[in-house]
Amino acid sequence: MTNPHLTLQGVSCQLPDGRLLFSGLDASFDVRRTGLVGRNGVGKSVLARMLAGQWPPSSGRLQTQGTTYYLAQEPCRDAGTTVATATGVATTLEALARIESGSVDAADYDLIGSRWTLRQDLEQALHEQGLDHLDASTPMARLSGGEAARVVFAGALLSDADFLILDEPSNHLDRDARRSLIAQFQAWPKGLIVVSHDRELLRHMERIVELSPLGLRSYGGNYDLYAAQSEQERADAERELTQRKAERRREERALRDQRERAERRESRGNRGVRDANQAPILLGRQKERSEVTTGRLRERQEHHRSVLDERVRLAAQRVDDRQAPVMRVDNAMHSSFRIASLDGVRLAHLSGATATVDLSITAGQRIGLVGGNGSGKSTLLRTLAGKLAPLEGRRHAWAPVAYLDQQLTDLDPTRSALDLMRGVNNERGESELRTRLAQIGIDAHAATLPSGQLSGGQRLAMGLAMAIHADPPARLLLLDEPGNHLDLDTLRALENMLNELEAALVVVSHDEVFLERIGLTERLEATAAGWKRTPC
Repeated sequence: MTNPHLTLQGVSCQLPDGRLLFSGLDASFDVRRTGLVGRNGVGKSVLARMLAGQWPPSSGRLQTQGTTYYLAQEPCRDAGTTVATATGVATTLEALARIESGSVDAADYDLIGSRWTLRQDLEQALHEQGLDHLDASTPMARLSGGEAARVVFAGALLSDADFLILDEPSNHLDRDARRSLIAQFQAWPKGLIVVSHDRELLRHMERIVELSPLGLRSYGGNYDLYAAQSEQERADAERELTQRKAERRREERALRDQRERAERRESRGNRGVRDANQAPILLGRQKERSEVTTGRLRERQEHHRSVLDERVRLAAQRVDDRQAPVMRVDNAMHSSFRIASLDGVRLAHLSGATATVDLSITAGQRIGLVGGNGSGKSTLLRTLAGKLAPLEGRRHAWAPVAYLDQQLTDLDPTRSALDLMRGVNNERGESELRTRLAQIGIDAHAATLPSGQLSGGQRLAMGLAMAIHADPPARLLLLDEPGNHLDLDTLRALENMLNELEAALVVVSHDEVFLERIGLTERLEATAAGWKRTPC
């Protein structure tokens, strides 16, 4: 199809609970590779589904020229889901099998259309994703997160849609798989909209569109251009807020002086009226005129004051929209204190050279745990956290350890963020705990919701806050792909927090930009020869 496009006209979305997620969105998406960014909870995933025709607008209109294919953030790996169903070809393959067995049902032929080579096409698509060991019948439940992500991306490519709309497609992918994904994006000849916080991936986009409470804004370039312009807008917004506040102070003084002059004139007029020898009816009319004049002045001043307040409010909203979250850190450990160790450990579920490990961690160390998908990084982290017992050897911990896995399984989804924070620190009052939560993007309303209703990024930020502000605080943070669910602003806030943190850190991540920015002291890499430590 020539000139495929998606156009939003005055689109809004109101959630079932009555909350307005976004409104008045006007935008057009063409075949340029487009990155859709924005803070967690602002509605990026809902907007992506809306663009794909899977979520109707509450008001406004979506115009679609061309076909779309939507890829959700988390691939389905439920029991019964196979590679064929995950890639969206199961029904067609079943029709093809029936025809090969002798079926002459017209419905089967309609299902296949021109896709007579679909079985071979699926094999080729899996091969291109490095998944030759899989076939159409392979259960998705057997696959790792990275393998599942590559399977569903193969399905997206097989769809041959005019627009691919992908929600966080690089989550769970290792470094090599991410590079392969970027190469395939660059080769994709049609429309592409990617919801992502992966800065390396966003650097290969041709356009960045940001969703915020103020609406949609398009930046005609890649992530680096967007980041530079966004930072400039943040500085401009803060400068405008300062100017608007100063303007309000000046105008308030002028209004006060004007009011005081009017009151003095009115007082002099009243004295003159009392001294004048006039008829009572004339005196009454003069008093009425004076009161009307004073009332009009008061109305004009109130209106002017409300205009000034609105200008300050709008300027503050622009600052809030651009203000990065803050993660404050309470540091207390300044030594080479030994925190944890793995002594002569043989790891469960692993074979080969990476099955054995010796590791000692002291205060201030920050280790990047790297390697391909399935190499044992998460197993090592779980053993270090005490969640998984080693087959041989000993695990020791001499200080509090906090472990956040990719699914955040230790965060009870039925309890609120405020309740969870109280559970780890009952020494601080509710007001301070609410302030800590607000600093990481969990407002007063969200703080009282069951944590399972929060976004993935909010839940991760909450887990970090619980570790940092626990009593006593964690002295070793073990993080498994912490950036997978964070928006760009919160990711930068996390980087800043980790740079200030004096507790030890072991982090699994495939995000090279993130690893470069958190001040690693060394890397521990899973290789064919075993675990290799390299100073940074």
